[in-house]
Amino acid sequence: MSTTRLMILGLVSYLQPVHGYDIRKELVSWNVESWANVQPGSIYHALRKMTEEGLVEEVASEQVSNRPARTLYQLTPAGSAEYQSLLRRYWWEYQEPMDPFLAAFAFLPHLPRAEAVGALRARARLLEGWITAYRDNADQWLGHKPPHVGWQSELTMVRCEAEARWCHDIAARIEAGEGRHYAEDPGGHGAELWRKAIRVEHGEPYDDEDE
Repeated sequence: MSTTRLMILGLVSYLQPVHGYDIRKELVSWNVESWANVQPGSIYHALRKMTEEGLVEEVASEQVSNRPARTLYQLTPAGSAEYQSLLRRYWWEYQEPMDPFLAAFAFLPHLPRAEAVGALRARARLLEGWITAYRDNADQWLGHKPPHVGWQSELTMVRCEAEARWCHDIAARIEAGEGRHYAEDPGGHGAELWRKAIRVEHGEPYDDEDE
């Protein structure tokens, strides 16, 4: 939610007074759902909530032809302060990107060794394909956007390049026999040792935790 607030407050700060419609359209054009975890459907709700909280305020209403009237918003002093606080917070702290792949990778041993190798190499090819498409179409995508938008895209590309190399490396290590896959442990001894290690580290469960 804080990322959504930052994006909306930032756009209102840039464009005020501005319609909620324009905010949503602009954020959707940025593909924010793919890199900022901002869902287009949440934008109007967040804008209404921030109005209730006194971070933005309605300053006018405009109507074009027979279309429904649209409200113009601007930041309040409290909204400006919140925007500046969130902006600097995300500049000075690091949060690991949320990627569902990491959840799947946590259970890597459930994949047969050959399938894991193939999946990692397929992921690398997807990333490499994105990198190639970006390089071939960068001028068209960026158009007349400010330089920092291109720099942001470069960061995404660098991350993709690093992950693609990592995928190839881990695939080669699995293929060479490193790691342990559950299919190679038919007796389940690895799981038994794991359960014991959990009890050693965390202690025996209390009765109320089992309910």
